[in-house]
Amino acid sequence: MIDMLQLYKHLDFEVLPPFRLSADPLQLVRDALGQCTRCKLHATRKNIVFGEGSPTARVLFVGEGPGADEDEQGRPFVGRAGKLLTSLIEKMGFTRQSVYIANIVKCRPPGNRDPEEDEVAACIGFVQKQIAAIAPEVIVTLGSVATRTLLKTDKRISDLRGRFHDYNGIKVMPTFHPSYLLRNSSQKWVTWNDALMVLSALGLEGQTKEEKEEGGAR
Repeated sequence: MIDMLQLYKHLDFEVLPPFRLSADPLQLVRDALGQCTRCKLHATRKNIVFGEGSPTARVLFVGEGPGADEDEQGRPFVGRAGKLLTSLIEKMGFTRQSVYIANIVKCRPPGNRDPEEDEVAACIGFVQKQIAAIAPEVIVTLGSVATRTLLKTDKRISDLRGRFHDYNGIKVMPTFHPSYLLRNSSQKWVTWNDALMVLSALGLEGQTKEEKEEGGAR
């Protein structure tokens, strides 16, 4: 019980989630989120899209919010943009199961618009707790919303990508959102350069695909 309370404290919960025998930090965050009604997005969603992947992932990918396919399935990045992200992850030598994928907001903004400030404010605490629970070595922010939110900046993604930034001692690599790359395929090589920098930071460059997959999760 003492260990459980210490875990709750580490994740900075103001109110304790429902008691569970499991001490899975990510499950505690999901329990605390519940069937969230903290912002207006809950009124139009079909499913909460919490995130998925390895709870001990070395790399965490963070987008802005679910789209129509994600809202339907309750999983992040499963539409056309998701297929492109999966391709990038696999090209890096990982699998979706060995990394973690999440979004800044957990419910779909109507019409796939950008999340509004009050919606981000309602969700950001859960994103922060996910990061604390996973403790990745690198966070890859996909697009301007995720990048600006985590780095607390108004700078453009084009001015921030291509070099590492810091989030509470964790390396952050901003890069273009896959949906942007679907419209601007010539920029895919730029995102791949960002991905190579992530691999370099993890000490994975020059390894075989099999070695990279083994190193994808601790």
